[in-house]
Amino acid sequence: MKYKLFVVFSFLLLIRVSVFSQEHHAKTDTVASHSHETMQGHEGHDHGTDAQHTEAGHHGDTYEKFDPASTAIHHISDANVYSIMDKIRIPLPMILYAKDKGLDMFMSSKFHIGAHEDGHTAYNGYVMQHGSVHRVLDPSFPAQGEVNLGEHPFTLKTEEVNGKKTDVKYLTYQGKEYRLDARSTLDGGILGGGITSFYDFSVTKNVLSMILVSLFLLWAFRKAAKAYEAQPGKAPTGLQGVLEPIFLFIRDEVAIPFIGKDKYMKFLPLLMSIFFFILGLNLFGQIPFLGSTNVTGNLTVTMILAVIVFLVVNFNGKRDYWQHIFWMPNVPVFVKPLLAVVEIMSLFIKPLTLMLRLAGNISAGHIAILSFIGLIFIFGKSGASIGGGAIGTAMAVPLTLFMMAIELIVAFVQAFVFTILTASYIGAAIEEHHHADHAEGSHH
Repeated sequence: MKYKLFVVFSFLLLIRVSVFSQEHHAKTDTVASHSHETMQGHEGHDHGTDAQHTEAGHHGDTYEKFDPASTAIHHISDANVYSIMDKIRIPLPMILYAKDKGLDMFMSSKFHIGAHEDGHTAYNGYVMQHGSVHRVLDPSFPAQGEVNLGEHPFTLKTEEVNGKKTDVKYLTYQGKEYRLDARSTLDGGILGGGITSFYDFSVTKNVLSMILVSLFLLWAFRKAAKAYEAQPGKAPTGLQGVLEPIFLFIRDEVAIPFIGKDKYMKFLPLLMSIFFFILGLNLFGQIPFLGSTNVTGNLTVTMILAVIVFLVVNFNGKRDYWQHIFWMPNVPVFVKPLLAVVEIMSLFIKPLTLMLRLAGNISAGHIAILSFIGLIFIFGKSGASIGGGAIGTAMAVPLTLFMMAIELIVAFVQAFVFTILTASYIGAAIEEHHHADHAEGSHH
Protein backbone atom coordinates (compact mmCIF):
# COMPACT_ATOMS: atom_id res chain seq x y z
CA MET A 1 0.00 0.00 0.00
CA LYS A 2 2.80 2.40 0.90
CA TYR A 3 4.56 1.53 -2.36
CA LYS A 4 1.43 2.32 -4.39
CA LEU A 5 1.01 5.66 -2.65
CA PHE A 6 4.64 6.52 -3.32
CA VAL A 7 4.20 5.69 -7.03
CA VAL A 8 1.07 7.85 -7.24
CA PHE A 9 2.75 10.80 -5.52
CA SER A 10 5.84 10.43 -7.71
CA PHE A 11 3.70 10.39 -10.85
CA LEU A 12 1.82 13.52 -9.79
CA LEU A 13 5.09 15.24 -8.92
CA LEU A 14 6.57 14.48 -12.33
CA ILE A 15 3.48 15.94 -13.97
CA ARG A 16 3.69 19.06 -11.83
CA VAL A 17 7.38 19.50 -12.69
CA SER A 18 6.61 18.93 -16.36
CA VAL A 19 3.82 21.51 -16.40
CA PHE A 20 5.88 23.98 -14.42
CA SER A 21 9.02 23.59 -16.55
CA GLN A 22 7.14 23.70 -19.86
CA GLU A 23 5.49 26.98 -18.98
CA HIS A 24 8.68 28.43 -17.51
CA HIS A 25 10.78 27.58 -20.56
CA ALA A 26 8.06 28.89 -22.87
CA LYS A 27 8.23 32.14 -20.97
CA THR A 28 12.05 32.06 -21.12
CA ASP A 29 12.06 31.64 -24.87
CA THR A 30 9.50 34.42 -25.28
CA VAL A 31 11.27 36.95 -23.12
CA ALA A 32 14.91 36.17 -23.85
CA SER A 33 14.56 36.87 -27.55
CA HIS A 34 13.52 40.47 -27.02
CA SER A 35 14.48 41.43 -23.49
CA HIS A 36 17.58 43.38 -24.49
CA GLU A 37 15.60 45.50 -26.95
CA THR A 38 12.83 46.12 -24.42
CA MET A 39 15.21 47.20 -21.68
CA GLN A 40 16.99 49.61 -24.03
CA GLY A 41 13.67 51.16 -24.93
CA HIS A 42 12.88 51.91 -21.25
CA GLU A 43 16.01 53.56 -19.95
CA GLY A 44 15.53 55.26 -16.64
CA HIS A 45 12.77 52.83 -15.70
CA ASP A 46 13.07 50.80 -12.49
CA HIS A 47 14.17 47.47 -13.95
CA GLY A 48 14.12 45.88 -10.49
CA THR A 49 10.33 45.80 -10.68
CA ASP A 50 9.95 45.29 -14.40
CA ALA A 51 8.60 42.06 -15.82
CA GLN A 52 11.56 41.59 -18.13
CA HIS A 53 14.62 40.42 -16.16
CA THR A 54 17.59 38.77 -17.84
CA GLU A 55 20.94 37.48 -16.85
CA ALA A 56 23.88 36.23 -18.88
CA GLY A 57 24.34 32.47 -19.15
CA HIS A 58 27.24 30.35 -20.37
CA HIS A 59 28.77 30.85 -23.80
CA GLY A 60 26.99 34.12 -24.39
CA ASP A 61 23.49 32.64 -24.15
CA THR A 62 20.78 34.71 -22.50
CA TYR A 63 18.57 33.26 -19.77
CA GLU A 64 15.60 34.82 -18.09
CA LYS A 65 16.04 35.34 -14.38
CA PHE A 66 13.53 33.07 -12.65
CA ASP A 67 11.00 34.90 -10.49
CA PRO A 68 9.35 32.31 -8.19
CA ALA A 69 6.88 34.80 -6.72
CA SER A 70 5.39 36.02 -10.00
CA THR A 71 5.35 32.50 -11.44
CA ALA A 72 3.51 31.09 -8.43
CA ILE A 73 0.98 33.94 -8.45
CA HIS A 74 0.36 33.36 -12.15
CA HIS A 75 -0.31 29.65 -11.55
CA ILE A 76 -2.86 30.21 -8.77
CA SER A 77 -4.66 33.16 -10.38
CA ASP A 78 -7.89 32.89 -12.33
CA ALA A 79 -7.76 33.13 -16.13
CA ASN A 80 -9.98 33.42 -19.20
CA VAL A 81 -8.44 30.30 -20.72
CA TYR A 82 -8.24 26.73 -19.39
CA SER A 83 -4.76 25.31 -19.92
CA ILE A 84 -3.88 21.64 -19.44
CA MET A 85 -0.15 20.87 -19.10
CA ASP A 86 0.52 24.12 -21.01
CA LYS A 87 -0.17 22.20 -24.23
CA ILE A 88 -3.94 22.02 -24.49
CA ARG A 89 -5.75 25.36 -24.25
CA ILE A 90 -9.52 25.15 -24.08
CA PRO A 91 -11.21 28.38 -25.24
CA LEU A 92 -13.83 29.75 -22.89
CA PRO A 93 -16.79 32.08 -23.55
CA MET A 94 -15.94 35.77 -23.19
CA ILE A 95 -18.71 38.08 -21.94
CA LEU A 96 -17.43 41.65 -21.70
CA TYR A 97 -19.32 44.88 -21.10
CA ALA A 98 -18.14 48.47 -21.41
CA LYS A 99 -20.45 51.46 -21.00
CA ASP A 100 -19.13 53.23 -24.08
CA LYS A 101 -19.34 50.25 -26.46
CA GLY A 102 -21.87 47.82 -25.00
CA LEU A 103 -21.74 44.03 -24.74
CA ASP A 104 -19.19 41.80 -26.49
CA MET A 105 -19.59 38.02 -26.59
CA PHE A 106 -17.09 35.71 -28.27
CA MET A 107 -14.78 32.77 -27.56
CA SER A 108 -11.30 33.32 -26.12
CA SER A 109 -9.88 31.51 -29.17
CA LYS A 110 -10.25 34.85 -30.97
CA PHE A 111 -7.08 35.95 -29.16
CA HIS A 112 -5.02 33.09 -30.69
CA ILE A 113 -3.42 32.33 -27.33
CA GLY A 114 0.20 31.25 -27.42
CA ALA A 115 3.06 30.76 -24.97
CA HIS A 116 2.44 31.79 -21.38
CA GLU A 117 -1.24 32.37 -22.19
CA ASP A 118 -0.56 35.58 -24.12
CA GLY A 119 -2.81 36.42 -27.06
CA HIS A 120 -1.23 37.10 -30.44
CA THR A 121 -4.37 38.86 -31.65
CA ALA A 122 -6.52 41.70 -30.33
CA TYR A 123 -10.26 41.43 -30.83
CA ASN A 124 -12.74 44.31 -30.62
CA GLY A 125 -10.23 46.35 -28.63
CA TYR A 126 -9.53 43.60 -26.09
CA VAL A 127 -6.32 41.58 -25.62
CA MET A 128 -5.28 38.54 -23.60
CA GLN A 129 -2.19 38.79 -21.39
CA HIS A 130 -1.13 36.06 -18.94
CA GLY A 131 -4.54 34.45 -19.36
CA SER A 132 -6.51 37.55 -18.32
CA VAL A 133 -8.41 39.90 -20.59
CA HIS A 134 -7.45 43.59 -20.84
CA ARG A 135 -8.84 46.50 -22.81
CA VAL A 136 -6.90 48.99 -24.92
CA LEU A 137 -7.92 52.44 -23.72
CA ASP A 138 -6.51 54.55 -26.57
CA PRO A 139 -9.27 55.31 -29.14
CA SER A 140 -6.66 55.36 -31.92
CA PHE A 141 -6.26 51.58 -31.57
CA PRO A 142 -8.57 49.56 -33.87
CA ALA A 143 -11.71 48.89 -31.84
CA GLN A 144 -13.37 46.34 -34.13
CA GLY A 145 -12.33 43.01 -35.57
CA GLU A 146 -9.08 41.09 -35.24
CA VAL A 147 -5.70 42.84 -35.10
CA ASN A 148 -2.48 40.82 -35.42
CA LEU A 149 -0.15 41.90 -32.60
CA GLY A 150 2.92 39.92 -33.62
CA GLU A 151 5.35 38.41 -31.13
CA HIS A 152 6.07 39.74 -27.60
CA PRO A 153 3.75 42.77 -27.65
CA PHE A 154 3.32 43.21 -23.88
CA THR A 155 5.46 45.14 -21.42
CA LEU A 156 5.10 45.96 -17.75
CA LYS A 157 6.06 49.27 -16.14
CA THR A 158 5.98 50.58 -12.61
CA GLU A 159 4.23 53.92 -12.43
CA GLU A 160 2.92 56.20 -9.71
CA VAL A 161 -0.88 56.21 -9.65
CA ASN A 162 -2.73 58.23 -7.00
CA GLY A 163 0.46 58.52 -4.97
CA LYS A 164 1.16 54.77 -5.06
CA LYS A 165 3.58 52.79 -7.18
CA THR A 166 1.72 50.21 -9.20
CA ASP A 167 2.38 47.89 -12.14
CA VAL A 168 0.85 49.07 -15.41
CA LYS A 169 0.66 46.90 -18.52
CA TYR A 170 1.25 48.21 -22.04
CA LEU A 171 0.68 46.85 -25.52
CA THR A 172 3.21 47.70 -28.22
CA TYR A 173 1.60 47.84 -31.69
CA GLN A 174 3.23 49.31 -34.80
CA GLY A 175 5.86 51.06 -32.71
CA LYS A 176 3.37 52.74 -30.38
CA GLU A 177 2.60 51.87 -26.76
CA TYR A 178 -1.02 51.55 -25.66
CA ARG A 179 -1.95 51.40 -22.00
CA LEU A 180 -4.08 48.41 -20.99
CA ASP A 181 -6.98 48.47 -18.59
CA ALA A 182 -7.70 45.45 -16.37
CA ARG A 183 -11.22 44.22 -15.70
CA SER A 184 -13.26 45.78 -12.89
CA THR A 185 -13.06 44.23 -9.45
CA LEU A 186 -15.02 45.09 -6.31
CA ASP A 187 -12.09 45.07 -3.90
CA GLY A 188 -12.08 48.81 -3.32
CA GLY A 189 -8.42 48.94 -4.29
CA ILE A 190 -7.37 46.79 -1.34
CA LEU A 191 -5.97 44.08 -3.60
CA GLY A 192 -4.85 46.44 -6.34
CA GLY A 193 -8.09 46.36 -8.31
CA GLY A 194 -11.07 48.65 -8.63
CA ILE A 195 -13.69 49.83 -11.10
CA THR A 196 -12.26 50.26 -14.60
CA SER A 197 -13.63 50.89 -18.08
CA PHE A 198 -15.13 47.41 -18.54
CA TYR A 199 -16.62 44.44 -16.68
CA ASP A 200 -15.78 40.80 -17.28
CA PHE A 201 -18.64 38.29 -16.88
CA SER A 202 -16.80 35.53 -18.74
CA VAL A 203 -16.64 31.86 -17.90
CA THR A 204 -13.14 31.63 -16.39
CA LYS A 205 -11.22 28.49 -15.51
CA ASN A 206 -12.42 28.77 -11.90
CA VAL A 207 -16.03 29.00 -13.05
CA LEU A 208 -15.57 26.01 -15.35
CA SER A 209 -13.98 24.06 -12.48
CA MET A 210 -16.96 24.81 -10.23
CA ILE A 211 -19.35 23.66 -12.95
CA LEU A 212 -17.43 20.42 -13.49
CA VAL A 213 -17.21 19.66 -9.75
CA SER A 214 -20.90 20.47 -9.24
CA LEU A 215 -21.89 18.15 -12.10
CA PHE A 216 -19.68 15.38 -10.69
CA LEU A 217 -21.21 15.76 -7.22
CA LEU A 218 -24.70 15.72 -8.72
CA TRP A 219 -23.88 12.52 -10.58
CA ALA A 220 -22.27 10.90 -7.54
CA PHE A 221 -25.12 11.63 -5.13
CA ARG A 222 -27.76 10.76 -7.70
CA LYS A 223 -26.08 7.41 -8.30
CA ALA A 224 -25.87 6.74 -4.56
CA ALA A 225 -29.53 7.67 -4.12
CA LYS A 226 -30.60 5.26 -6.85
CA ALA A 227 -28.54 2.51 -5.21
CA TYR A 228 -30.37 3.09 -1.92
CA GLU A 229 -33.70 2.91 -3.73
CA ALA A 230 -32.75 -0.30 -5.55
CA GLN A 231 -31.29 -2.03 -2.45
CA PRO A 232 -33.10 -0.72 0.64
CA GLY A 233 -31.74 -1.90 3.97
CA LYS A 234 -28.59 -3.46 2.50
CA ALA A 235 -25.00 -2.53 3.32
CA PRO A 236 -23.60 0.23 1.10
CA THR A 237 -21.28 -0.75 -1.72
CA GLY A 238 -19.16 1.11 -4.22
CA LEU A 239 -19.82 4.85 -4.24
CA GLN A 240 -22.30 4.45 -1.37
CA GLY A 241 -19.51 3.11 0.82
CA VAL A 242 -17.48 6.26 0.21
CA LEU A 243 -20.22 8.85 0.66
CA GLU A 244 -22.21 7.35 3.53
CA PRO A 245 -19.47 7.43 6.23
CA ILE A 246 -18.64 11.05 5.37
CA PHE A 247 -22.31 12.01 5.35
CA LEU A 248 -22.99 10.32 8.70
CA PHE A 249 -19.88 11.90 10.22
CA ILE A 250 -20.97 15.44 9.27
CA ARG A 251 -24.50 14.74 10.50
CA ASP A 252 -23.60 13.08 13.81
CA GLU A 253 -20.47 15.02 14.73
CA VAL A 254 -21.24 18.47 13.31
CA ALA A 255 -24.92 19.14 12.60
CA ILE A 256 -26.59 17.46 15.59
CA PRO A 257 -24.14 18.55 18.35
CA PHE A 258 -24.01 22.20 17.27
CA ILE A 259 -27.54 22.81 16.01
CA GLY A 260 -29.62 20.34 17.99
CA LYS A 261 -31.31 17.05 17.25
CA ASP A 262 -34.72 18.66 16.75
CA LYS A 263 -33.54 21.49 14.46
CA TYR A 264 -30.60 20.22 12.43
CA MET A 265 -32.61 18.83 9.49
CA LYS A 266 -33.49 22.33 8.31
CA PHE A 267 -29.82 23.23 7.87
CA LEU A 268 -28.37 19.83 6.96
CA PRO A 269 -28.64 20.38 3.16
CA LEU A 270 -26.67 23.61 3.50
CA LEU A 271 -23.95 22.00 5.61
CA MET A 272 -23.62 19.04 3.27
CA SER A 273 -23.53 21.28 0.21
CA ILE A 274 -20.80 23.46 1.72
CA PHE A 275 -18.68 20.51 2.84
CA PHE A 276 -18.80 18.48 -0.38
CA PHE A 277 -18.53 21.55 -2.62
CA ILE A 278 -15.36 22.77 -0.86
CA LEU A 279 -13.93 19.26 -0.60
CA GLY A 280 -14.61 18.53 -4.27
CA LEU A 281 -12.92 21.76 -5.39
CA ASN A 282 -9.96 21.18 -3.06
CA LEU A 283 -9.37 17.68 -4.40
CA PHE A 284 -9.93 18.74 -8.01
CA GLY A 285 -7.23 21.38 -7.55
CA GLN A 286 -4.76 18.64 -6.55
CA ILE A 287 -4.87 17.07 -10.03
CA PRO A 288 -2.04 18.77 -11.94
CA PHE A 289 -2.91 17.48 -15.42
CA LEU A 290 -6.38 19.04 -15.13
CA GLY A 291 -5.04 22.53 -14.67
CA SER A 292 -4.27 22.61 -10.92
CA THR A 293 -7.01 25.15 -10.38
CA ASN A 294 -7.05 27.21 -7.20
CA VAL A 295 -10.79 27.80 -6.86
CA THR A 296 -11.14 27.76 -3.06
CA GLY A 297 -7.98 29.84 -2.86
CA ASN A 298 -9.78 32.61 -4.72
CA LEU A 299 -11.15 35.29 -2.39
CA THR A 300 -14.17 35.86 -4.62
CA VAL A 301 -15.33 32.26 -4.21
CA THR A 302 -14.74 32.10 -0.47
CA MET A 303 -16.37 35.51 -0.04
CA ILE A 304 -19.60 34.28 -1.67
CA LEU A 305 -19.62 31.20 0.58
CA ALA A 306 -19.05 33.42 3.62
CA VAL A 307 -21.84 35.80 2.57
CA ILE A 308 -24.25 32.86 2.22
CA VAL A 309 -23.37 31.72 5.74
CA PHE A 310 -23.74 35.29 7.02
CA LEU A 311 -27.25 35.63 5.54
CA VAL A 312 -28.43 32.21 6.73
CA VAL A 313 -27.18 32.81 10.26
CA ASN A 314 -28.66 36.27 10.69
CA PHE A 315 -31.97 35.65 8.94
CA ASN A 316 -32.54 32.66 11.23
CA GLY A 317 -31.37 34.44 14.37
CA LYS A 318 -33.84 34.23 17.25
CA ARG A 319 -34.82 37.04 19.61
CA ASP A 320 -32.24 35.93 22.18
CA TYR A 321 -29.52 36.01 19.52
CA TRP A 322 -30.16 39.67 18.68
CA GLN A 323 -30.67 40.56 22.33
CA HIS A 324 -27.22 39.21 23.17
CA ILE A 325 -25.79 41.42 20.46
CA PHE A 326 -27.49 44.75 21.12
CA TRP A 327 -28.57 44.62 24.80
CA MET A 328 -27.13 41.71 26.77
CA PRO A 329 -29.10 40.47 29.77
CA ASN A 330 -27.51 40.25 33.21
CA VAL A 331 -24.80 42.76 32.25
CA PRO A 332 -24.33 46.21 33.89
CA VAL A 333 -25.97 48.94 31.82
CA PHE A 334 -22.82 51.04 31.45
CA VAL A 335 -21.00 48.06 29.90
CA LYS A 336 -23.72 47.13 27.40
CA PRO A 337 -22.91 49.82 24.75
CA LEU A 338 -19.28 48.79 24.66
CA LEU A 339 -20.11 45.11 24.36
CA ALA A 340 -22.70 45.89 21.69
CA VAL A 341 -20.01 47.47 19.51
CA VAL A 342 -17.83 44.38 19.93
CA GLU A 343 -20.73 42.03 19.12
CA ILE A 344 -21.73 44.00 16.03
CA MET A 345 -18.14 43.85 14.80
CA SER A 346 -18.14 40.09 15.38
CA LEU A 347 -21.12 39.75 13.02
CA PHE A 348 -18.83 40.76 10.16
CA ILE A 349 -15.56 39.38 11.50
CA LYS A 350 -16.91 35.82 11.56
CA PRO A 351 -17.66 35.58 7.82
CA LEU A 352 -14.45 37.51 7.10
CA THR A 353 -12.37 34.92 8.94
CA LEU A 354 -14.23 32.13 7.13
CA MET A 355 -13.33 33.75 3.81
CA LEU A 356 -9.67 34.43 4.61
CA ARG A 357 -8.94 31.13 6.38
CA LEU A 358 -10.06 28.94 3.50
CA ALA A 359 -8.49 31.06 0.75
CA GLY A 360 -5.24 31.53 2.66
CA ASN A 361 -4.68 27.86 3.48
CA ILE A 362 -5.46 26.57 0.00
CA SER A 363 -3.41 29.25 -1.79
CA ALA A 364 -0.49 28.74 0.60
CA GLY A 365 -0.36 25.05 -0.25
CA HIS A 366 -0.30 25.70 -4.00
CA ILE A 367 2.36 28.40 -3.62
CA ALA A 368 4.52 26.15 -1.40
CA ILE A 369 4.47 23.32 -3.95
CA LEU A 370 5.29 25.68 -6.82
CA SER A 371 8.07 27.26 -4.77
CA PHE A 372 9.65 23.87 -4.04
CA ILE A 373 9.56 22.98 -7.74
CA GLY A 374 11.03 26.41 -8.45
CA LEU A 375 14.20 25.32 -6.62
CA ILE A 376 15.09 23.38 -9.77
CA PHE A 377 15.21 26.58 -11.81
CA ILE A 378 16.73 28.70 -9.05
CA PHE A 379 19.70 26.38 -8.50
CA GLY A 380 19.91 25.55 -12.19
CA LYS A 381 19.85 29.25 -13.15
CA SER A 382 16.97 28.61 -15.56
CA GLY A 383 18.93 25.99 -17.49
CA ALA A 384 22.38 27.56 -17.38
CA SER A 385 23.72 25.14 -14.74
CA ILE A 386 23.02 21.41 -15.10
CA GLY A 387 24.72 20.62 -11.79
CA GLY A 388 22.71 23.26 -9.98
CA GLY A 389 19.52 21.89 -11.55
CA ALA A 390 20.37 18.41 -10.25
CA ILE A 391 20.87 19.79 -6.73
CA GLY A 392 17.59 21.70 -6.98
CA THR A 393 15.81 18.54 -8.15
CA ALA A 394 17.22 16.51 -5.24
CA MET A 395 15.81 19.12 -2.86
CA ALA A 396 12.52 19.70 -4.68
CA VAL A 397 11.36 16.08 -5.03
CA PRO A 398 11.09 15.10 -1.32
CA LEU A 399 9.81 18.53 -0.30
CA THR A 400 7.13 18.51 -2.99
CA LEU A 401 6.06 14.93 -2.21
CA PHE A 402 5.71 15.87 1.44
CA MET A 403 3.77 19.02 0.62
CA MET A 404 1.42 17.18 -1.73
CA ALA A 405 0.61 14.71 1.06
CA ILE A 406 -0.06 17.61 3.43
CA GLU A 407 -2.25 19.24 0.79
CA LEU A 408 -4.50 16.18 0.63
CA ILE A 409 -5.01 16.38 4.40
CA VAL A 410 -5.62 20.13 4.21
CA ALA A 411 -8.27 19.57 1.52
CA PHE A 412 -10.38 17.58 4.00
CA VAL A 413 -9.51 19.67 7.06
CA GLN A 414 -10.45 23.01 5.50
CA ALA A 415 -13.78 21.66 4.23
CA PHE A 416 -14.50 20.31 7.70
CA VAL A 417 -13.45 23.53 9.48
CA PHE A 418 -15.63 25.71 7.26
CA THR A 419 -18.59 23.38 7.83
CA ILE A 420 -18.21 23.04 11.60
CA LEU A 421 -17.85 26.81 12.06
CA THR A 422 -20.97 27.35 9.95
CA ALA A 423 -22.86 24.87 12.13
CA SER A 424 -21.63 26.57 15.31
CA TYR A 425 -22.72 30.01 14.08
CA ILE A 426 -26.16 28.68 13.13
CA GLY A 427 -26.50 26.87 16.46
CA ALA A 428 -25.67 30.05 18.39
CA ALA A 429 -28.20 32.05 16.34
CA ILE A 430 -31.16 29.70 16.86
CA GLU A 431 -30.41 28.74 20.45
CA GLU A 432 -33.10 29.75 22.95
CA HIS A 433 -31.88 31.00 26.34
CA HIS A 434 -33.74 30.88 29.65
CA HIS A 435 -32.66 33.90 31.62
CA ALA A 436 -35.27 33.33 34.32
CA ASP A 437 -33.15 30.45 35.56
CA HIS A 438 -30.12 32.63 36.09
CA ALA A 439 -30.26 32.30 39.85
CA GLU A 440 -30.33 28.51 39.51
CA GLY A 441 -27.07 28.40 37.61
CA SER A 442 -27.73 29.73 34.11
CA HIS A 443 -24.48 30.85 32.47
CA HIS A 444 -26.14 33.71 30.53
